[in-house]
Amino acid sequence: MINRRVNQLARPRRTMDGNIRAMITDSEELLRAAATASGEGFSAARAKFEEKVRRAKAALADVSQPVFDKTRKTAAVADDYVRDNPWTAVGVAVAAGALIGFLAAKR
Repeated sequence: MINRRVNQLARPRRTMDGNIRAMITDSEELLRAAATASGEGFSAARAKFEEKVRRAKAALADVSQPVFDKTRKTAAVADDYVRDNPWTAVGVAVAAGALIGFLAAKR
């Protein structure tokens, strides 16, 4: 199950990596076009770059939305658990704080 989740997160990451690499390449092309500064070449490079930016934004929104949804669901479940079992939650928090304090004091 964990491997499936990792793969679900890795796939959008690879997509975003590809989009970012394409944006870098297009940025370099835009800079080269700006150096020669012909009106048509610069406009075409700029339009292509703007399209890549739009695609990257859309891909980022598509990738991040499931993560946000899952986070909201997890927070709701945690909130319900804490409301149903407040003393258990306090005990876990105290134990975690003590463990962190112990580990920090060891350094």
